[in-house]
Amino acid sequence: MFEKAPKSYTDLLGKTNRLVEGTVVQGNISTAADFRLDGTLTGDLKCGGKLVIGPTAMIRGDIVCRNADVEGKVFGKIEVFELLSLKAKSSIHGEVICAKLSVEPGADFSASCEMRPNPKTNSHAGIAKESE
Repeated sequence: MFEKAPKSYTDLLGKTNRLVEGTVVQGNISTAADFRLDGTLTGDLKCGGKLVIGPTAMIRGDIVCRNADVEGKVFGKIEVFELLSLKAKSSIHGEVICAKLSVEPGADFSASCEMRPNPKTNSHAGIAKESE
């Protein structure tokens, strides 16, 4: 009578996508879920959730996401609607647009930076859906 439907496999994992170390992708990636990159991406990345760029990761392209933690290398434009956190071993070259910025000592930050307040509306909720 009150049986719950079993959760799908992706619901159990928290809907996180992952590209592991040693993986090389040439092309654009778009996802509504969280994303972790430890490999290499040449192309643009749109993420509706949190983006984690691991210490072995490198991106050459533009990034649009809600939140981001960066430990690896990024060459291009980064647009983060909430918090961009740069770890000590991160390397950023290009342009940064974010609402909040956290930079640990030791980070290589060679980018122009524009701080924009978080929009009152939830206009960035469909980040990954724009390309569909």
